[in-house]
Amino acid sequence: MNYTRTALLLAALTAFVLVLGWMLGGKTGLVIALLAAAGMNLYAYWNSDKMVLSMYQAQPVDRTTAPVLVGIVERLTARAGMPMPAVYVIDQPQPNAFATGRDPEHASVAATTGLLAMLSPEELEGVMAHELAHVHNRDTLIMTVTATLAGAIGMLANFGMFFGGNRDNGEEGGGGLGTVGTILMAILAPLVAMLVQMAISRTREYEADAAGAEICGNPLALASALARLEQGAGAIPNAVAEGHPATAHLFIVNPLTGSGLAQMFSTHPSMADRIERLQALAGFTAGPARSAWGGGKTPGPWG
Repeated sequence: MNYTRTALLLAALTAFVLVLGWMLGGKTGLVIALLAAAGMNLYAYWNSDKMVLSMYQAQPVDRTTAPVLVGIVERLTARAGMPMPAVYVIDQPQPNAFATGRDPEHASVAATTGLLAMLSPEELEGVMAHELAHVHNRDTLIMTVTATLAGAIGMLANFGMFFGGNRDNGEEGGGGLGTVGTILMAILAPLVAMLVQMAISRTREYEADAAGAEICGNPLALASALARLEQGAGAIPNAVAEGHPATAHLFIVNPLTGSGLAQMFSTHPSMADRIERLQALAGFTAGPARSAWGGGKTPGPWG
């Protein structure tokens, strides 16, 4: 159900890019919108992981430089039957982690020094299992596509503001919004894109929590880690994330400070809800030979 919802939301966002282009510039605007969305996604497909790792000054580590972290990732990937991703550490006191990469064969996972200092080995295992679940589910690619589509919408809205919209330019099927319509679209379009991006991100977080609990076999350890990370992230600012809020959806917990309206529009679902779901999952899988992915099966990484 979550995969279907994600596909529908992505399709809706793509359609919105094209409709916006047509409304602002008729057939020419439609072509511009299509080329912009395709070009941005193609660039992001090949370069998004390098960009975000460089942005946060992530440093690659191995068994010599980070034996505990790398050892945990090796055990989890072997258990899940996944390729071993590149492992990075970010010199950042805020406890957090993220995954990036276009597919499981070209993936990276990164943890902050604050995360490594705060969590127990069991909790750290739960967090890294969550990130590996994102990699397995190709959420990193889904969210890259979503972010670039949202960026294309913002670019088109700015384009419409600059050129004043398509004012009856004689093109058959043109939008012809006019000045007032263009201003309204420039305000509302990015808001719609943000809401769709938020909905997709929240859906994938729930899925990664469940799959991560399956990989590590300890939903309560992940629930405990989430509670501690939310508290730590709220108390310790992340200056890079604050300067690049479009990357917030990558992290396991929201790296941005704020409350009230800012939290309402967060890319992450309610932490209380996530923890409650993991606790329920722990109760469901407590019996012998039960799996979170279907009754009557021996627990395994992917059911």
